[in-house]
Amino acid sequence: MDKEIVQKYAPTAFVIIAMFFQYNVFVTPQQLEVAHREILEEIALKYTTKEQNSAMKEQLSDMQKKVDKIYEVIINERTKK
Repeated sequence: MDKEIVQKYAPTAFVIIAMFFQYNVFVTPQQLEVAHREILEEIALKYTTKEQNSAMKEQLSDMQKKVDKIYEVIINERTKK
C-alpha cells in the first residue's frame, strides 16, 4: 500500500470507526451479559417453565375430578327424592 493512499483514506476510516463506537455497533461481553440477564428476567415474568405448566395442568385435572364428584353427589341426591 502506498503511503499516499493511506493518508488519503485515513480520515474517512477514522470517522467510520468513530461512528461505529458512537452508535455502539461493537459491544463488549459485559454488555451482552447484561442484555442476556434482562431478557431472561422478562421471559421469566411472561412465561412459565415446563415444570410449572405440568403442575398447573395436574392441579386443574384434580379440580375437574373433584367437580365431577360433586356433580355426581348432587345428581344422586336429586334422583333419590
